[in-house]
Amino acid sequence: MTTTSNRQRLTGLAGGAALAVTTVIAPVAEAQEDDHAETQAVLNQYQSIAGPGAAVFAGDADEAWTLTAGTAEFGKNRPITAQDHFRSGSQTKTFVAAVVLQLVDEGRVELDAPIEKYLPGVVTGNYDGNVITVRQLLQHTSGLARFPSDANPGPDGTYVLADLVRAAMDEPPVAGPGEKSVYSNTGYQVLGMLIEEITGQYAGDAITERIIEPLGLEGTSFPAPGERALAEPFVHGYAGGRIPPFYLWIDNTTGVELSIYSTAGAMESTLQDSVTFFRALADGEVVSDAAWAEMHKTVPGNIGGVGLGINEIPLSCGGTYWAKNGGVETGHVSTTGVTDDGRFASVVTNTFSTAVAEKSFDVLDSALCE
Repeated sequence: MTTTSNRQRLTGLAGGAALAVTTVIAPVAEAQEDDHAETQAVLNQYQSIAGPGAAVFAGDADEAWTLTAGTAEFGKNRPITAQDHFRSGSQTKTFVAAVVLQLVDEGRVELDAPIEKYLPGVVTGNYDGNVITVRQLLQHTSGLARFPSDANPGPDGTYVLADLVRAAMDEPPVAGPGEKSVYSNTGYQVLGMLIEEITGQYAGDAITERIIEPLGLEGTSFPAPGERALAEPFVHGYAGGRIPPFYLWIDNTTGVELSIYSTAGAMESTLQDSVTFFRALADGEVVSDAAWAEMHKTVPGNIGGVGLGINEIPLSCGGTYWAKNGGVETGHVSTTGVTDDGRFASVVTNTFSTAVAEKSFDVLDSALCE
């Protein structure tokens, strides 16, 4: 590993949906690599309970390969590729965590300092910003609510980050600070405010200038408020699901105002870019070795061990990998993971549910264990 100085659930489904009901099963694409038949079978099984399509991009230092099942757009035979764009949801949190750790590397933020030091009067109401630390926000141990239940958009239909955080301050705590890890989108929205306060930039611009552009992630972006369209080519996202023997898919690709997610889950990416980012993070190209070691410090959680913006997940073949998943009500679920010895995998499907998000780890496990 080299060193360098730069080392969901939210509400809001909107209109404009297209409805499709059919009994025709979308075709399953053949594996592009005969050597990966086992993972293709796992992917096919995953797609049968997930969206109209699914794909996994995986490999190691010597090779990379893509397997697909179903379609990127319902009603068409268009397999998902590693270059197709989708909403990466809470994988946004790993980008946010990386920027915060860069600020730690630069001596501008302390992990164990109270958030009140940097954002006076922001974490208040039912919470105490003098007790909740930056590390706790990163590790979901702050006790902050998952999301505000009563946030309101502005006249143009978009949301302001500070207003989202303010709306969450009257929500009841889910735990005491440092008591246990309970997933919090609000915590990562506070971290977005921290980035903006320290850098003087819009959080999306800071992520772009510090990570997206240096790594050449041409398929990755942080949307401006009101920006809903994905770049071409893209994976259509769907609400609805299977009511055997029928499918009911409602295209919701642009049906959510993404500023309601903001730094908790608004970003767009591709399978290839997601892997590039995670590999760069592990290889010391984004944060320092010391910061990467801090990200590795875990506490028990619902999905493996919870680190700072990443999770440690056990592998069926032995060892662990570092991953982050994301699910967005646009109709996208994605998960990316890397091992310490250089293996990588990223999976996407085009519908959203908690069960679909959880089962995505089966595909990663198979791909990483080949």
